[in-house]
Amino acid sequence: MRKIRKIILAYSGGLDTSVILCWLKEKYGAEVITYTANLGQSQSLDFIKEKAEKTGAAKAYMEDLREEFCRKYVLPALQAGALYEGKYPLATALGRPLIAKGLVDLAEKEGAQAIAHGCSGKGNDQVRFEVTARALNPEIIILAPLREWELNSREEEIRYARARSIPVEVSEESPYSFDRNLWGVSIECGILEDAWQEPPAGAFQITRPPQKAPDEPTYLEIELEEGVPSKLNGKTYPLVNLIEELNRIGGINGIGRIDMVENRVVGIKSREIYEAPAAVILHCAHRELEKLILDRETLHFKPIIAQKYSELVYNGLWYSPLRKALDGFIYQTQKMMSGQVKLKLHKGNCQVVGRRSPYSLYDRDLATYTKESTFNQKAAPGFIRIWGLPLKTMGKMRKK
Repeated sequence: MRKIRKIILAYSGGLDTSVILCWLKEKYGAEVITYTANLGQSQSLDFIKEKAEKTGAAKAYMEDLREEFCRKYVLPALQAGALYEGKYPLATALGRPLIAKGLVDLAEKEGAQAIAHGCSGKGNDQVRFEVTARALNPEIIILAPLREWELNSREEEIRYARARSIPVEVSEESPYSFDRNLWGVSIECGILEDAWQEPPAGAFQITRPPQKAPDEPTYLEIELEEGVPSKLNGKTYPLVNLIEELNRIGGINGIGRIDMVENRVVGIKSREIYEAPAAVILHCAHRELEKLILDRETLHFKPIIAQKYSELVYNGLWYSPLRKALDGFIYQTQKMMSGQVKLKLHKGNCQVVGRRSPYSLYDRDLATYTKESTFNQKAAPGFIRIWGLPLKTMGKMRKK
């Protein structure tokens, strides 16, 4: 293996990455540079640079990636209709390739031989980071201390930190593990590992329990332009701010709680809890507008693309040729995806109550059952005879 003189560490400022920073310096005698990406964690990141430097980082980089995250990762997945196993909006999964790209870019800028992350050996994120990094730089060395070091518990990590004067806040530990960005919150561990137990109220971060949501429903009107959410209740928002506002409104109304058992990349089933108010609302609105605008064959084919797209993202294959090829199909479907969708939020339910578009294929004169109908009902018998001809032929053959 090449001599490692400089390492770029994905750094959150928590216990694991703080200990990893010191551990890497001791084990490799290398210069460690930290990299922190702002994807909308909704917490102050001001302390992280100072903490990294106090812990021994040679340099500490912070990068605001919220706009890029929303435009280049969240939006394509929304337009694809990508929900892993029909439910998970892929919040964490979409963020990992962007962070990995930042690590590789910084490694090349700094002349570092290696990057490092704080993922465990049984999770999905190790796959997403490492597959992405090697797609972008096949020669990069990837270090994963949690898979190889001698520290076997949080208590051992705390003792390690204290022995080396690593600044770590030790308080009553939450039994849950959280990962948060603009597109949602992932929650696991603790009692949630029992698939039979209802998630406790304390597990949730950004949504009210539906029973404590307002008694009166909240109505929203979302406008999309070529598949891009652009207005909320008539007001234009940048995409980042629109997602933030929908998270706020949806959270108040108990929207976006997801409880599922999913199939991890590494082959195990895992019970996961998610909160994704904006993602649930926007997927609902976008899907309904597609029903109004797309022709039947495209509309019926698109869920096949959505399923595959979600699997590629979840499995860490963002930079695969197939994902890029699917983007070409999705782009074509969004060219006329402009219009408004009206939604009713009430105690955890998100319901579409209206939709309209200048490109709508819904023709009221064809659909109506009043005397204004322009549908030629006399054409129906001939259509039915031809449509059912294969089954009629089979029926004759069986009777013989």
